[in-house]
Amino acid sequence: MKKTLLGLGAVVIFMASFTKADLEKEKTVVATATLSNHAMQMSAGEKLINKSDCIGCHNKVNKIIGPSYVDIAKKYPATEKNINYLADKIIKGGTGVWGTMPMSAHATLKPADAKLMVKYILSLKKK
Repeated sequence: MKKTLLGLGAVVIFMASFTKADLEKEKTVVATATLSNHAMQMSAGEKLINKSDCIGCHNKVNKIIGPSYVDIAKKYPATEKNINYLADKIIKGGTGVWGTMPMSAHATLKPADAKLMVKYILSLKKK
């Protein structure tokens, strides 16, 4: 009788630990899939921003040193003229539009990349 209970107890413990391991594995797979989906959904402009020094002065929704991306999107309609203007500002830098703090130049940034960044920022405009 004791051997039977001991064997049954061992089986229950084994099954309980096996189920928990499966759940943990499933959580990991879901979390990884969620991160992968976000990475795939990220636009080229957002990826460029995340790799740059922009995040030191700008945030998506909050003003840091410079304006938030959402505030920039509110101010500038997504026209070709504004995209070119803002891409030029990113490359050459500037001051006076959002206050006295100058934005540093990013002279090594390709114009096409700066435009992708601007297009992403302007896409954040709330409708």
